Amino acid sequence: PIVVEVRKTYKYRLYRCDKKDRKLRHKLFIASTIWNHFIALQRRTYRLNGKYISLHDMNKHVLKLRKTERFALWKGLHSQACQEVCKRVDDAYQRFFNKLAGRPKFKKVKKYRSFTFPQSGYKVEGNTVTIDGTKYKFVKHRDMAGQIKTLTVKRDTIGRLWLVFSVVEKMTIGGVSTGKSGGFDFGLKTFLTDDEGRAYSSPQFFAQGLSKIRLLNRQFSRKVEGSHHHKRARRSLAKHSTDVANKRRGHHFKLANRLCDEYDVLYFEDLNLRGMKAMWGRKVSDLGFSSFMSILEWVALKRGKTIIKIDRFAPTTKTCSGCRKSHHLTLRDRVLNCDCGLTIDRDHNAALNIKTIGASMVKPSDTKPKVRLRRRVEAEAPAFRRGEYVTELL
Repeated sequence: PIVVEVRKTYKYRLYRCDKKDRKLRHKLFIASTIWNHFIALQRRTYRLNGKYISLHDMNKHVLKLRKTERFALWKGLHSQACQEVCKRVDDAYQRFFNKLAGRPKFKKVKKYRSFTFPQSGYKVEGNTVTIDGTKYKFVKHRDMAGQIKTLTVKRDTIGRLWLVFSVVEKMTIGGVSTGKSGGFDFGLKTFLTDDEGRAYSSPQFFAQGLSKIRLLNRQFSRKVEGSHHHKRARRSLAKHSTDVANKRRGHHFKLANRLCDEYDVLYFEDLNLRGMKAMWGRKVSDLGFSSFMSILEWVALKRGKTIIKIDRFAPTTKTCSGCRKSHHLTLRDRVLNCDCGLTIDRDHNAALNIKTIGASMVKPSDTKPKVRLRRRVEAEAPAFRRGEYVTELL
């Protein structure tokens, strides 16, 4: 077995207490004002001087402003948490400069979701965390084994408060070897089809609750904006969307564990999901193949399994898996009839070709478990995902 040091995120929900929750929501308000202040400052500096304020200068400036009477409100948020907001502003502008995202915008208080303590400002004891002298209890449904690096306080779309701990811990990679390899084809009618002809369907949780989503959207649109009923309707809609996402995620984890229990090497096709969404719309998003592959990669890493992706332009669907003859198939043609006498379902045929092409592209050494480095590209979002990423090999 291989021992690696991993960076994992543990997400716990805070017990509800209106008096204490108001303090954390006030800190979110402070963080949003810091964000908007530096977005305005960056725009004004560029308009007047054509220059960009560096992260070092922003960190010095925010600490200086905290000492003034005008910005005394900012003292309600820990100094390192204030500097973390500046880091988010800098990361957003770096993505904009590298043409990975648009220009950073102002954010309303209700849309600013979190703030982070990068080193200090909190203390954890059991299922209690102390922030600025106030103790907050959280639902500790599993233990953390390792050293806590950062703490993020997050508010979700429903309005619930969460604690997200980033922890460094050691993990042993390995599992029971089965000696099997399999090719898998992703489809809209059947979620996955393997090279043995077995189909793995998806419940399509969004489509199942589509009538309820339409009802909740109608109710939400009829409420007066800013009223109590408007807030309740928005929360009901957000709660239903969160339930759908949680069900889909749970299904993906179950399927990923099932596949890793049976196979050592798994072959998939690298698909252009954006193009598929443009053609077939929300059904591609409902299936969530991209998120499934991310979950499968993590489960395979823990189990010591290998995932290999072949080129998206490889001829897998229209090529006969028996004689390698190319055929002309439309989307309506679900069965491939070849002159060699082979009659086979098109998805099953594609899975066979994916396995054949994948096995011919890799060397025997490439099928050994690998530890890959996953970088945190975005400043905010990855810290709130429940997945983990490997930092270094011991």
